[in-house]
Amino acid sequence: MQSIEVELKQAIQIAVKKAFDLDLDVQNIVVETPKNKDHGDFSSNVAMQLTRQLHQNPRMIAQSLLDAFSLEMVSNIEIAGPGFLNFTLSKDRFSTVISDVLAQKENYGQQPSNGIKVDLEYVSANPTGSLHLGHARGAAWGDSCARIMKKAGYDVTREYYVNDAGNQITNLALSLNARYRQAQGIPTEIGQDGYMGKDVEEKGYELAKEYPETYLEPTEENLKFFRKEGIKFELDKIRKDLDRYRVHFDVWSSEQSIRDAGKVEAAINELNEKGYVYEKDGALWFETTKFGDDKDRVLRKQDGSLTYLVPDIAYHNDKCQRGFDMLVDFFGADHHGYIPRLKASMTALGNDADKLHVDIIQMVRLVSNGEEMKMSKRLGNATTINELCDKVGVDAARYFFVQRALDSHLDFDIELATKKSNENPVYYAQYAHARMCSIQKQAQDIELATSFEDLTNEKEIELMKSLQEFNKVIVETAQSRQVHKMCHYIQNLASKFHSFYNVCKVVDRDNLELSSQRLALVKATQIVLANALECIGVEAVESM
Repeated sequence: MQSIEVELKQAIQIAVKKAFDLDLDVQNIVVETPKNKDHGDFSSNVAMQLTRQLHQNPRMIAQSLLDAFSLEMVSNIEIAGPGFLNFTLSKDRFSTVISDVLAQKENYGQQPSNGIKVDLEYVSANPTGSLHLGHARGAAWGDSCARIMKKAGYDVTREYYVNDAGNQITNLALSLNARYRQAQGIPTEIGQDGYMGKDVEEKGYELAKEYPETYLEPTEENLKFFRKEGIKFELDKIRKDLDRYRVHFDVWSSEQSIRDAGKVEAAINELNEKGYVYEKDGALWFETTKFGDDKDRVLRKQDGSLTYLVPDIAYHNDKCQRGFDMLVDFFGADHHGYIPRLKASMTALGNDADKLHVDIIQMVRLVSNGEEMKMSKRLGNATTINELCDKVGVDAARYFFVQRALDSHLDFDIELATKKSNENPVYYAQYAHARMCSIQKQAQDIELATSFEDLTNEKEIELMKSLQEFNKVIVETAQSRQVHKMCHYIQNLASKFHSFYNVCKVVDRDNLELSSQRLALVKATQIVLANALECIGVEAVESM
Protein backbone atom coordinates (compact mmCIF):
# COMPACT_ATOMS: atom_id res chain seq x y z
CA MET A 1 0.00 0.00 0.00
CA GLN A 2 1.44 3.41 -0.99
CA SER A 3 1.85 6.16 1.59
CA ILE A 4 -0.81 8.78 2.25
CA GLU A 5 1.56 11.49 0.99
CA VAL A 6 1.82 9.76 -2.39
CA GLU A 7 -1.96 9.41 -2.62
CA LEU A 8 -2.39 13.10 -1.83
CA LYS A 9 0.26 14.13 -4.36
CA GLN A 10 -1.42 12.08 -7.08
CA ALA A 11 -4.83 13.58 -6.24
CA ILE A 12 -3.33 17.10 -6.32
CA GLN A 13 -1.74 16.33 -9.70
CA ILE A 14 -5.16 15.33 -11.06
CA ALA A 15 -6.76 18.47 -9.60
CA VAL A 16 -4.13 20.70 -11.26
CA LYS A 17 -4.77 19.04 -14.59
CA LYS A 18 -8.55 19.36 -14.16
CA ALA A 19 -8.50 22.99 -12.97
CA PHE A 20 -5.76 24.44 -15.19
CA ASP A 21 -4.98 21.81 -17.84
CA LEU A 22 -1.39 21.67 -16.56
CA ASP A 23 0.78 18.57 -16.26
CA LEU A 24 2.59 18.88 -12.92
CA ASP A 25 5.24 16.30 -12.00
CA VAL A 26 4.32 14.47 -8.78
CA GLN A 27 7.95 14.80 -7.66
CA ASN A 28 7.56 18.60 -7.62
CA ILE A 29 4.48 18.55 -5.39
CA VAL A 30 5.24 19.14 -1.70
CA VAL A 31 3.05 17.50 0.94
CA GLU A 32 4.08 17.93 4.57
CA THR A 33 2.79 17.30 8.06
CA PRO A 34 1.95 20.66 9.71
CA LYS A 35 3.60 21.41 13.04
CA ASN A 36 0.34 22.93 14.25
CA LYS A 37 -2.33 20.19 14.53
CA ASP A 38 -5.05 22.80 13.94
CA HIS A 39 -3.81 23.00 10.34
CA GLY A 40 -4.99 19.48 9.53
CA ASP A 41 -3.17 16.21 8.96
CA PHE A 42 -1.27 17.29 5.84
CA SER A 43 -0.55 20.55 4.04
CA SER A 44 0.62 21.58 0.55
CA ASN A 45 1.99 24.83 -0.87
CA VAL A 46 1.18 23.82 -4.46
CA ALA A 47 -0.99 26.94 -5.02
CA MET A 48 1.98 29.22 -4.26
CA GLN A 49 4.18 27.09 -6.51
CA LEU A 50 1.82 27.70 -9.43
CA THR A 51 1.52 31.49 -8.94
CA ARG A 52 4.34 32.40 -11.31
CA GLN A 53 3.12 30.04 -13.98
CA LEU A 54 -0.57 31.00 -13.78
CA HIS A 55 -0.17 34.70 -12.89
CA GLN A 56 -2.99 34.44 -10.37
CA ASN A 57 -3.42 35.12 -6.67
CA PRO A 58 -2.39 31.92 -4.80
CA ARG A 59 -5.61 31.87 -2.77
CA MET A 60 -7.60 31.94 -6.01
CA ILE A 61 -5.49 29.07 -7.33
CA ALA A 62 -6.05 27.21 -4.05
CA GLN A 63 -9.82 27.66 -4.37
CA SER A 64 -9.79 26.30 -7.93
CA LEU A 65 -7.77 23.29 -6.77
CA LEU A 66 -10.13 22.73 -3.83
CA ASP A 67 -13.12 22.73 -6.22
CA ALA A 68 -11.39 20.25 -8.54
CA PHE A 69 -9.98 18.01 -5.78
CA SER A 70 -11.46 14.57 -5.17
CA LEU A 71 -10.13 11.90 -2.82
CA GLU A 72 -12.34 9.72 -0.66
CA MET A 73 -10.00 9.60 2.33
CA VAL A 74 -9.99 13.42 2.68
CA SER A 75 -12.83 14.59 4.94
CA ASN A 76 -12.07 18.31 4.83
CA ILE A 77 -9.87 20.86 2.98
CA GLU A 78 -9.17 24.38 4.15
CA ILE A 79 -7.32 27.27 2.51
CA ALA A 80 -4.98 28.92 4.99
CA GLY A 81 -2.65 31.92 5.00
CA PRO A 82 -1.37 33.00 1.57
CA GLY A 83 -2.77 29.88 -0.08
CA PHE A 84 -1.84 26.70 1.77
CA LEU A 85 -4.15 23.72 1.27
CA ASN A 86 -4.68 21.93 4.60
CA PHE A 87 -6.10 18.41 4.41
CA THR A 88 -7.91 16.58 7.20
CA LEU A 89 -8.30 12.86 6.64
CA SER A 90 -11.12 10.57 7.69
CA LYS A 91 -10.17 8.67 10.84
CA ASP A 92 -10.57 5.24 9.27
CA ARG A 93 -7.88 6.03 6.68
CA PHE A 94 -5.24 5.93 9.38
CA SER A 95 -6.46 2.69 10.92
CA THR A 96 -6.14 0.76 7.65
CA VAL A 97 -2.40 0.69 8.27
CA ILE A 98 -2.96 -1.77 11.15
CA SER A 99 -4.51 -4.35 8.84
CA ASP A 100 -1.74 -3.78 6.27
CA VAL A 101 1.03 -4.34 8.81
CA LEU A 102 -0.59 -7.40 10.41
CA ALA A 103 -1.04 -8.96 6.97
CA GLN A 104 2.47 -8.20 5.66
CA LYS A 105 4.43 -8.59 8.91
CA GLU A 106 8.19 -8.49 8.19
CA ASN A 107 7.44 -7.59 4.56
CA TYR A 108 5.73 -4.35 5.53
CA GLY A 109 7.72 -1.53 3.96
CA GLN A 110 9.08 -3.74 1.18
CA GLN A 111 8.72 -1.88 -2.12
CA PRO A 112 8.33 -3.57 -5.51
CA SER A 113 11.46 -3.97 -7.63
CA ASN A 114 12.47 -0.79 -9.43
CA GLY A 115 14.86 -2.66 -11.73
CA ILE A 116 17.88 -0.54 -10.70
CA LYS A 117 21.12 -2.50 -10.22
CA VAL A 118 23.35 -0.91 -7.60
CA ASP A 119 26.87 -1.77 -6.49
CA LEU A 120 27.69 -0.57 -2.97
CA GLU A 121 31.41 -0.69 -2.16
CA TYR A 122 32.34 -0.02 1.45
CA VAL A 123 34.89 -0.83 4.16
CA SER A 124 37.54 -2.10 1.67
CA ALA A 125 40.21 -1.78 4.35
CA ASN A 126 43.72 -2.93 3.50
CA PRO A 127 44.26 -6.47 4.86
CA THR A 128 47.09 -5.32 7.12
CA GLY A 129 45.38 -5.31 10.52
CA SER A 130 42.13 -5.46 12.42
CA LEU A 131 39.24 -3.17 11.51
CA HIS A 132 39.10 -0.06 13.68
CA LEU A 133 36.59 2.70 14.45
CA GLY A 134 36.77 4.42 11.06
CA HIS A 135 36.02 1.12 9.37
CA ALA A 136 33.26 0.45 11.91
CA ARG A 137 31.38 3.58 10.89
CA GLY A 138 31.67 2.80 7.19
CA ALA A 139 30.69 -0.84 7.75
CA ALA A 140 27.57 0.00 9.76
CA TRP A 141 26.54 2.75 7.34
CA GLY A 142 27.22 0.79 4.14
CA ASP A 143 25.45 -2.32 5.39
CA SER A 144 22.45 -0.32 6.63
CA CYS A 145 22.30 1.51 3.29
CA ALA A 146 22.30 -1.84 1.48
CA ARG A 147 19.48 -3.16 3.70
CA ILE A 148 17.35 -0.05 3.16
CA MET A 149 17.95 0.07 -0.60
CA LYS A 150 16.98 -3.59 -0.92
CA LYS A 151 13.83 -2.80 1.08
CA ALA A 152 13.16 0.04 -1.37
CA GLY A 153 13.26 -2.32 -4.36
CA TYR A 154 16.84 -1.88 -5.58
CA ASP A 155 18.90 -4.83 -6.82
CA VAL A 156 21.87 -4.39 -4.48
CA THR A 157 25.33 -5.96 -4.63
CA ARG A 158 27.50 -5.48 -1.53
CA GLU A 159 31.17 -5.35 -2.54
CA TYR A 160 34.49 -5.32 -0.68
CA TYR A 161 37.60 -4.29 -2.63
CA VAL A 162 40.68 -6.03 -1.26
CA ASN A 163 43.86 -3.98 -1.67
CA ASP A 164 46.06 -7.07 -1.73
CA ALA A 165 48.86 -5.54 -3.82
CA GLY A 166 51.26 -2.64 -3.35
CA ASN A 167 53.67 -1.33 -0.71
CA GLN A 168 51.51 -1.89 2.36
CA ILE A 169 51.18 -5.59 1.58
CA THR A 170 54.94 -5.76 1.01
CA ASN A 171 55.46 -4.13 4.43
CA LEU A 172 53.11 -6.69 5.98
CA ALA A 173 55.07 -9.53 4.38
CA LEU A 174 58.38 -8.08 5.62
CA SER A 175 56.96 -7.62 9.14
CA LEU A 176 55.69 -11.20 9.19
CA ASN A 177 59.05 -12.46 7.92
CA ALA A 178 60.85 -10.47 10.65
CA ARG A 179 58.65 -11.99 13.37
CA TYR A 180 59.17 -15.43 11.82
CA ARG A 181 62.96 -14.98 12.03
CA GLN A 182 62.80 -13.56 15.56
CA ALA A 183 60.85 -16.63 16.67
CA GLN A 184 63.82 -18.71 15.60
CA GLY A 185 66.33 -16.63 17.47
CA ILE A 186 67.55 -14.50 14.57
CA PRO A 187 67.76 -10.78 15.50
CA THR A 188 65.75 -8.91 12.88
CA GLU A 189 64.53 -5.31 12.77
CA ILE A 190 60.86 -4.73 11.94
CA GLY A 191 61.63 -1.43 10.26
CA GLN A 192 60.03 2.00 10.50
CA ASP A 193 57.18 1.07 8.11
CA GLY A 194 56.60 -2.31 9.70
CA TYR A 195 53.47 -3.50 11.46
CA MET A 196 54.04 -3.71 15.22
CA GLY A 197 50.72 -5.27 16.22
CA LYS A 198 50.56 -8.25 18.56
CA ASP A 199 48.55 -10.21 15.97
CA VAL A 200 51.38 -10.01 13.40
CA GLU A 201 53.88 -11.10 16.04
CA GLU A 202 51.75 -14.10 17.03
CA LYS A 203 51.21 -15.11 13.39
CA GLY A 204 54.97 -14.93 12.74
CA TYR A 205 55.65 -17.21 15.70
CA GLU A 206 52.88 -19.57 14.57
CA LEU A 207 54.44 -19.87 11.10
CA ALA A 208 57.84 -20.47 12.68
CA LYS A 209 56.42 -23.50 14.50
CA GLU A 210 54.68 -24.81 11.39
CA TYR A 211 57.56 -24.17 8.95
CA PRO A 212 60.80 -24.06 10.98
CA GLU A 213 63.78 -22.71 8.97
CA THR A 214 61.90 -23.10 5.64
CA TYR A 215 61.52 -19.39 4.84
CA LEU A 216 64.40 -17.77 6.70
CA GLU A 217 65.99 -16.00 3.76
CA PRO A 218 64.22 -12.79 2.59
CA THR A 219 64.10 -13.92 -1.04
CA GLU A 220 61.34 -12.79 -3.40
CA GLU A 221 59.95 -16.33 -3.43
CA ASN A 222 59.85 -16.45 0.38
CA LEU A 223 58.23 -13.00 0.53
CA LYS A 224 55.48 -14.30 -1.76
CA PHE A 225 54.77 -16.92 0.90
CA PHE A 226 54.53 -14.26 3.63
CA ARG A 227 52.32 -12.07 1.41
CA LYS A 228 49.94 -14.95 0.84
CA GLU A 229 49.90 -16.01 4.50
CA GLY A 230 49.59 -12.42 5.72
CA ILE A 231 46.69 -11.58 3.42
CA LYS A 232 44.82 -14.80 4.29
CA PHE A 233 45.42 -14.26 8.02
CA GLU A 234 44.22 -10.65 7.96
CA LEU A 235 41.23 -11.31 5.67
CA ASP A 236 40.08 -14.19 7.85
CA LYS A 237 40.15 -11.81 10.85
CA ILE A 238 38.29 -9.12 8.90
CA ARG A 239 35.58 -11.58 7.79
CA LYS A 240 35.18 -12.89 11.33
CA ASP A 241 34.96 -9.36 12.79
CA LEU A 242 32.44 -8.27 10.14
CA ASP A 243 30.37 -11.38 10.72
CA ARG A 244 30.08 -10.52 14.41
CA TYR A 245 29.18 -6.97 13.35
CA ARG A 246 26.37 -8.38 11.14
CA VAL A 247 28.04 -7.13 7.95
CA HIS A 248 28.30 -9.48 4.98
CA PHE A 249 29.41 -9.04 1.37
CA ASP A 250 28.20 -10.58 -1.87
CA VAL A 251 31.48 -9.95 -3.74
CA TRP A 252 35.11 -9.75 -2.61
CA SER A 253 37.14 -8.17 -5.43
CA SER A 254 40.93 -8.52 -5.45
CA GLU A 255 43.31 -5.83 -6.70
CA GLN A 256 45.92 -8.51 -7.36
CA SER A 257 43.43 -10.48 -9.47
CA ILE A 258 42.68 -7.36 -11.53
CA ARG A 259 46.42 -6.88 -12.07
CA ASP A 260 46.98 -10.55 -12.91
CA ALA A 261 44.12 -10.48 -15.44
CA GLY A 262 45.90 -7.69 -17.32
CA LYS A 263 43.09 -5.22 -16.71
CA VAL A 264 45.42 -2.57 -15.29
CA GLU A 265 47.68 -2.47 -18.35
CA ALA A 266 44.62 -2.70 -20.60
CA ALA A 267 43.18 0.44 -18.98
CA ILE A 268 46.46 2.34 -19.44
CA ASN A 269 46.69 1.22 -23.07
CA GLU A 270 43.12 2.31 -23.79
CA LEU A 271 43.72 5.74 -22.23
CA ASN A 272 46.86 6.02 -24.32
CA GLU A 273 45.08 5.00 -27.54
CA LYS A 274 42.44 7.65 -26.92
CA GLY A 275 45.10 10.34 -26.51
CA TYR A 276 44.65 11.04 -22.80
CA VAL A 277 48.15 9.96 -21.72
CA TYR A 278 51.51 11.68 -22.15
CA GLU A 279 55.10 11.37 -20.86
CA LYS A 280 56.82 14.10 -18.89
CA ASP A 281 59.90 14.10 -16.62
CA GLY A 282 60.24 10.33 -17.03
CA ALA A 283 56.70 9.68 -15.75
CA LEU A 284 53.41 8.75 -17.44
CA TRP A 285 50.58 11.25 -16.95
CA PHE A 286 46.79 11.14 -17.37
CA GLU A 287 45.21 14.38 -18.66
CA THR A 288 42.44 14.54 -16.09
CA THR A 289 42.25 18.34 -16.56
CA LYS A 290 40.40 17.62 -19.80
CA PHE A 291 37.58 16.30 -17.60
CA GLY A 292 37.43 19.03 -14.97
CA ASP A 293 40.20 17.95 -12.57
CA ASP A 294 42.40 20.75 -11.19
CA LYS A 295 45.63 19.12 -12.45
CA ASP A 296 46.84 16.10 -14.40
CA ARG A 297 47.69 12.91 -12.51
CA VAL A 298 50.65 10.55 -12.63
CA LEU A 299 49.90 6.98 -13.66
CA ARG A 300 53.41 5.52 -13.74
CA LYS A 301 56.18 7.09 -11.67
CA GLN A 302 59.81 7.61 -12.75
CA ASP A 303 60.85 4.36 -11.07
CA GLY A 304 58.33 2.41 -13.16
CA SER A 305 55.89 1.73 -10.32
CA LEU A 306 52.19 2.50 -10.69
CA THR A 307 50.37 5.04 -8.54
CA TYR A 308 47.36 3.98 -6.45
CA LEU A 309 45.08 5.60 -9.01
CA VAL A 310 45.83 3.10 -11.79
CA PRO A 311 44.37 -0.11 -10.29
CA ASP A 312 41.39 1.95 -9.07
CA ILE A 313 40.78 3.08 -12.66
CA ALA A 314 40.86 -0.53 -13.84
CA TYR A 315 38.64 -1.64 -10.95
CA HIS A 316 35.95 0.95 -11.64
CA ASN A 317 36.10 0.16 -15.34
CA ASP A 318 35.52 -3.48 -14.41
CA LYS A 319 32.52 -2.52 -12.26
CA CYS A 320 31.05 -0.51 -15.15
CA GLN A 321 31.41 -3.50 -17.46
CA ARG A 322 29.43 -5.63 -15.01
CA GLY A 323 26.28 -3.72 -15.94
CA PHE A 324 25.37 -1.73 -12.84
CA ASP A 325 23.07 1.28 -13.13
CA MET A 326 24.64 2.91 -10.08
CA LEU A 327 28.05 2.63 -8.46
CA VAL A 328 28.21 3.88 -4.86
CA ASP A 329 31.57 4.22 -3.10
CA PHE A 330 31.97 5.15 0.55
CA PHE A 331 35.30 6.97 0.94
CA GLY A 332 37.18 8.28 3.94
CA ALA A 333 37.40 12.04 4.52
CA ASP A 334 40.93 12.20 3.09
CA HIS A 335 39.76 10.88 -0.30
CA HIS A 336 37.56 13.81 -1.32
CA GLY A 337 40.01 14.93 -4.03
CA TYR A 338 40.01 11.42 -5.47
CA ILE A 339 36.49 11.72 -6.86
CA PRO A 340 37.21 13.92 -9.94
CA ARG A 341 40.06 11.60 -10.94
CA LEU A 342 37.85 8.53 -10.91
CA LYS A 343 35.06 10.31 -12.78
CA ALA A 344 37.61 11.55 -15.33
CA SER A 345 38.84 7.98 -15.90
CA MET A 346 35.28 6.70 -16.33
CA THR A 347 34.47 9.31 -18.96
CA ALA A 348 37.81 8.77 -20.73
CA LEU A 349 37.15 5.02 -20.96
CA GLY A 350 33.66 5.58 -22.40
CA ASN A 351 31.67 4.95 -19.23
CA ASP A 352 28.95 7.16 -17.75
CA ALA A 353 30.61 9.06 -14.89
CA ASP A 354 27.19 10.14 -13.59
CA LYS A 355 26.62 6.54 -12.49
CA LEU A 356 29.30 6.99 -9.83
CA HIS A 357 28.16 8.38 -6.48
CA VAL A 358 30.72 8.89 -3.72
CA ASP A 359 29.68 9.47 -0.11
CA ILE A 360 32.38 10.78 2.22
CA ILE A 361 32.75 9.26 5.69
CA GLN A 362 33.88 11.84 8.21
CA MET A 363 36.24 11.12 11.07
CA VAL A 364 35.33 9.34 14.31
CA ARG A 365 36.63 10.10 17.77
CA LEU A 366 36.19 7.60 20.58
CA VAL A 367 35.40 9.55 23.75
CA SER A 368 35.60 8.11 27.25
CA ASN A 369 34.91 10.22 30.34
CA GLY A 370 35.08 13.32 28.15
CA GLU A 371 38.55 12.55 26.78
CA GLU A 372 39.52 11.31 23.31
CA MET A 373 41.13 7.88 23.08
CA LYS A 374 44.04 7.94 20.59
CA MET A 375 44.39 5.34 17.86
CA SER A 376 47.20 4.05 15.66
CA LYS A 377 46.70 1.01 13.46
CA ARG A 378 50.37 0.44 12.62
CA LEU A 379 51.45 0.47 16.25
CA GLY A 380 48.74 -2.03 17.07
CA ASN A 381 46.92 0.08 19.66
CA ALA A 382 43.90 1.18 17.60
CA THR A 383 40.49 0.42 19.09
CA THR A 384 39.09 -2.41 16.97
CA ILE A 385 35.51 -3.25 16.05
CA ASN A 386 35.76 -6.30 18.30
CA GLU A 387 36.95 -4.27 21.29
CA LEU A 388 34.19 -1.72 20.75
CA CYS A 389 31.55 -4.46 20.55
CA ASP A 390 32.95 -5.99 23.75
CA LYS A 391 32.54 -2.62 25.49
CA VAL A 392 29.13 -1.47 24.25
CA GLY A 393 27.59 -4.42 22.35
CA VAL A 394 26.93 -4.81 18.62
CA ASP A 395 23.54 -3.07 18.76
CA ALA A 396 24.84 0.12 20.37
CA ALA A 397 27.94 0.16 18.15
CA ARG A 398 25.88 -0.06 14.96
CA TYR A 399 23.18 2.37 16.12
CA PHE A 400 25.58 5.07 17.28
CA PHE A 401 27.50 4.97 14.00
CA VAL A 402 24.41 5.54 11.84
CA GLN A 403 22.41 7.96 13.97
CA ARG A 404 24.28 11.02 12.66
CA ALA A 405 24.79 12.17 9.06
CA LEU A 406 27.82 10.58 7.41
CA ASP A 407 29.33 13.94 6.48
CA SER A 408 29.36 15.03 10.15
CA HIS A 409 32.24 14.31 12.50
CA LEU A 410 31.24 11.80 15.15
CA ASP A 411 32.20 11.59 18.80
CA PHE A 412 31.39 8.07 19.98
CA ASP A 413 30.55 8.39 23.68
CA ILE A 414 31.35 5.09 25.39
CA GLU A 415 29.52 6.01 28.60
CA LEU A 416 26.32 7.03 26.81
CA ALA A 417 26.36 3.89 24.66
CA THR A 418 26.34 1.69 27.77
CA LYS A 419 23.71 3.63 29.76
CA LYS A 420 20.53 1.76 30.64
CA SER A 421 18.35 4.84 30.37
CA ASN A 422 16.27 6.82 27.89
CA GLU A 423 19.29 9.06 27.25
CA ASN A 424 20.74 6.18 25.25
CA PRO A 425 18.82 6.16 21.93
CA VAL A 426 19.34 2.46 21.20
CA TYR A 427 18.19 1.54 24.71
CA TYR A 428 15.16 3.82 24.28
CA ALA A 429 14.17 2.12 21.01
CA GLN A 430 14.78 -1.43 22.23
CA TYR A 431 12.94 -0.76 25.49
CA ALA A 432 9.90 0.37 23.48
CA HIS A 433 9.97 -2.88 21.49
CA ALA A 434 10.40 -4.98 24.64
CA ARG A 435 7.46 -3.18 26.26
CA MET A 436 5.26 -3.96 23.23
CA CYS A 437 6.21 -7.63 23.47
CA SER A 438 5.48 -7.64 27.22
CA ILE A 439 2.00 -6.14 26.69
CA GLN A 440 1.16 -8.80 24.13
CA LYS A 441 2.31 -11.60 26.44
CA GLN A 442 0.05 -10.27 29.19
CA ALA A 443 -2.96 -10.44 26.89
CA GLN A 444 -2.37 -13.58 24.83
CA ASP A 445 -5.95 -14.67 25.50
CA ILE A 446 -7.45 -11.58 23.83
CA GLU A 447 -8.02 -11.97 20.11
CA LEU A 448 -6.83 -9.09 17.93
CA ALA A 449 -9.53 -6.97 16.33
CA THR A 450 -10.02 -6.69 12.57
CA SER A 451 -11.83 -3.33 12.61
CA PHE A 452 -10.66 -0.27 14.49
CA GLU A 453 -13.47 2.27 14.64
CA ASP A 454 -12.87 2.96 18.35
CA LEU A 455 -9.26 4.11 17.85
CA THR A 456 -10.03 7.83 17.84
CA ASN A 457 -7.80 9.10 20.65
CA GLU A 458 -5.28 11.72 19.51
CA LYS A 459 -2.36 9.53 20.66
CA GLU A 460 -3.73 6.55 18.73
CA ILE A 461 -4.07 8.65 15.57
CA GLU A 462 -0.53 9.98 15.94
CA LEU A 463 0.85 6.46 16.35
CA MET A 464 -1.02 5.19 13.29
CA LYS A 465 0.29 8.15 11.29
CA SER A 466 3.83 7.13 12.22
CA LEU A 467 3.21 3.56 11.10
CA GLN A 468 2.00 4.63 7.65
CA GLU A 469 5.07 6.89 7.23
CA PHE A 470 7.39 3.86 7.20
CA ASN A 471 6.97 3.28 3.45
CA LYS A 472 7.84 6.90 2.74
CA VAL A 473 10.90 6.75 5.00
CA ILE A 474 12.15 3.61 3.23
CA VAL A 475 11.84 5.18 -0.23
CA GLU A 476 13.29 8.58 0.67
CA THR A 477 16.15 7.15 2.75
CA ALA A 478 17.13 4.81 -0.07
CA GLN A 479 17.08 7.63 -2.62
CA SER A 480 19.22 9.95 -0.51
CA ARG A 481 21.34 7.25 1.19
CA GLN A 482 20.92 9.29 4.39
CA VAL A 483 20.71 6.32 6.74
CA HIS A 484 20.44 8.48 9.87
CA LYS A 485 16.89 9.35 8.80
CA MET A 486 15.90 5.78 9.69
CA CYS A 487 17.20 6.41 13.23
CA HIS A 488 15.13 9.58 13.39
CA TYR A 489 12.09 7.52 12.40
CA ILE A 490 12.86 4.87 15.02
CA GLN A 491 13.15 7.47 17.79
CA ASN A 492 9.96 9.18 16.67
CA LEU A 493 8.02 5.90 16.51
CA ALA A 494 9.26 4.85 19.97
CA SER A 495 8.31 8.27 21.33
CA LYS A 496 4.82 8.11 19.81
CA PHE A 497 4.34 4.64 21.29
CA HIS A 498 5.40 5.70 24.80
CA SER A 499 3.02 8.69 24.59
CA PHE A 500 0.18 6.40 23.49
CA TYR A 501 0.92 3.87 26.25
CA ASN A 502 0.99 6.56 28.95
CA VAL A 503 -2.48 7.85 27.96
CA CYS A 504 -4.36 4.82 26.60
CA LYS A 505 -4.95 1.76 28.77
CA VAL A 506 -4.23 -1.13 26.43
CA VAL A 507 -5.38 -4.13 28.43
CA ASP A 508 -8.75 -3.36 30.02
CA ARG A 509 -10.66 -6.52 31.02
CA ASP A 510 -13.80 -4.42 31.43
CA ASN A 511 -13.64 -3.24 27.81
CA LEU A 512 -12.36 -6.15 25.74
CA GLU A 513 -13.51 -4.67 22.44
CA LEU A 514 -11.35 -1.58 22.83
CA SER A 515 -8.50 -3.66 24.28
CA SER A 516 -8.65 -5.93 21.22
CA GLN A 517 -8.26 -2.92 18.91
CA ARG A 518 -5.46 -1.37 20.93
CA LEU A 519 -3.62 -4.68 21.12
CA ALA A 520 -3.75 -4.87 17.32
CA LEU A 521 -2.22 -1.38 17.20
CA VAL A 522 0.51 -2.45 19.64
CA LYS A 523 1.24 -5.56 17.55
CA ALA A 524 1.43 -3.50 14.35
CA THR A 525 3.76 -0.98 16.02
CA GLN A 526 5.99 -3.77 17.30
CA ILE A 527 6.28 -5.23 13.78
CA VAL A 528 7.13 -1.87 12.19
CA LEU A 529 9.68 -0.98 14.88
CA ALA A 530 11.34 -4.40 14.42
CA ASN A 531 11.42 -3.85 10.64
CA ALA A 532 12.98 -0.41 11.11
CA LEU A 533 15.63 -1.75 13.50
CA GLU A 534 16.38 -4.57 11.04
CA CYS A 535 17.08 -1.89 8.41
CA ILE A 536 20.07 -0.72 10.46
CA GLY A 537 21.14 -4.16 11.70
CA VAL A 538 19.99 -3.69 15.31
CA GLU A 539 18.21 -6.47 17.19
CA ALA A 540 14.60 -5.97 18.24
CA VAL A 541 14.84 -7.51 21.70
CA GLU A 542 11.76 -9.01 23.36
CA SER A 543 12.82 -8.41 26.94
CA MET A 544 15.25 -6.19 28.84
